[in-house]
Amino acid sequence: MGNSRAYPVLRTTDAAEAFRQARWLCALLGNVEDKVWLFTELPTVRDVRQIAAMAPGLPFDHLGTRTDPATGAYVRFDLDVTAVDDAALAEHLLLSFSEEVDRDRVENGILAALGEGMTSIEWHGRWPDDSDADVDWPSKYDGIQVVFHGEEAQLGDWTEHHTVFVHVTKWGDLPLAQELAAHIGSEVLGEAQLGW
Repeated sequence: MGNSRAYPVLRTTDAAEAFRQARWLCALLGNVEDKVWLFTELPTVRDVRQIAAMAPGLPFDHLGTRTDPATGAYVRFDLDVTAVDDAALAEHLLLSFSEEVDRDRVENGILAALGEGMTSIEWHGRWPDDSDADVDWPSKYDGIQVVFHGEEAQLGDWTEHHTVFVHVTKWGDLPLAQELAAHIGSEVLGEAQLGW
């Protein structure tokens, strides 16, 4: 039980650079999963269409809780975004997307799909010196995260910056985070944050 500790190791206004460095760090992971966790806020119809193309058939939701004014019941977004026209889709904005997606689809398309909303990609794997090295599955704590338009691993306020995090054991491992940051010519940029 618990959460990883996420150390920020890169902060930049260049989305392509943040993504490039995150992928470089991913190359250091052992047993990287075939899927990545993708979360994104979708303020425009274009943003929704771009993510729908990258993640066909996967569900979208309202950004934030919506309730029926008459009943007070929670309203789920259950439209097929590929089957409605732009005007109908615009009536439901702001939307969000939070699902596992094939790693190749995300890696090959996310930079073109980025909108103005906050987006997070999480690659889960296992650092080579992980104490669980005798197991074949990824550690639930190890991995890389890039947050576009954000500075917090738990997705706080929107910023112009993009932040790359390394995730390590729930107890934190500053020396490992420092070593990983050095691989991209950087350093740990602040305290450990609550991770996944």
